[in-house]
Amino acid sequence: MILPRGEEFPWSPFACSAAAEGGHLHILNWAHKNGCPWDELTCLAAAEHGHLEVLKFARENGCPWDGNASSKAAVNGHFDLLKWAHENGCPWDSWTCQSAAKGGHLGILKWAHENGCPWIANTCSAAASGGYLEILKWARENDCPWDLTTCTAAARWGHLGILIWVHENGCSWGDSVCYSAAVGGHLEVLKWLHQNNCPWDVWTCRGAARGGHLELLTWAREHECPWDMMTCSEAATDGHLNIIKWAHENGCEWDSSTCSNAAGGGHFDVLQWAHGNGCPWDSWVCAMAAGGGHLKILKWARANGCPWDRSARVNAAEMGQMETLEWARENGCPE
Repeated sequence: MILPRGEEFPWSPFACSAAAEGGHLHILNWAHKNGCPWDELTCLAAAEHGHLEVLKFARENGCPWDGNASSKAAVNGHFDLLKWAHENGCPWDSWTCQSAAKGGHLGILKWAHENGCPWIANTCSAAASGGYLEILKWARENDCPWDLTTCTAAARWGHLGILIWVHENGCSWGDSVCYSAAVGGHLEVLKWLHQNNCPWDVWTCRGAARGGHLELLTWAREHECPWDMMTCSEAATDGHLNIIKWAHENGCEWDSSTCSNAAGGGHFDVLQWAHGNGCPWDSWVCAMAAGGGHLKILKWARANGCPWDRSARVNAAEMGQMETLEWARENGCPE
């Protein structure tokens, strides 16, 4: 039994997209007949989940679509749906080829390219990120462009075999490739990159710190990879206290951003340790704690002499942290 819809519950296009996502044609039909609005998300949901009959119904009844429907069909391997969509005028662009490569669907990529779908370098980088060497080789054999993002994608996801192949075949690289390997925690990839003269800079250590990869950071430093004070602040962002301890003990500089990043992320233990070991702080610590709604941290920081200014109130208000805002106001935070 379908209950009547009360006036206090207005229709939303999300109702149609939800029905399309689940493949519930009868519900979509009923909703549409009863005045429920729809938009491009309805066709997108049908395409993403392979519901061709739902998509046909939506289009026959005037539901709009855009190129995202083609991309969602491609990434999820819905070949028949993509063909129908293209034959019936659904737009596509380079993201359709990128999506096919990302999903590992070589057959779809071949068909799309043969039927005039444009591609750019993101097709190769998508294949590299997914570890799809066969797709990458085919794309290059058919003159698909690539750039250093192909190398960074392979490094980020630890696909050493692909990285070796693309480098041997002339793909450009730079220091962002080492950063990608570091933030992903792929030590063997980083070792190979360094042995093959891929450049690195302070971002390699920053990436290792951000990802919490102590073994990789240790190795990088042993091989004279540079670092700076942002190594500690990057580690603080995601609460990697072991990284900060090791970096500090081994001479890495830090500044107030270590404390403020810890506060913003709600990492109380990191903030306490850093402050207790001489890391400087400033009013931005309170501002970050307030914006994140970390009242316990804010109270502790103030009790331990951390300065604040109106940015604490502003951040709390902008982020909707009412309890924090009220406490700050009641405790004399400047306006």
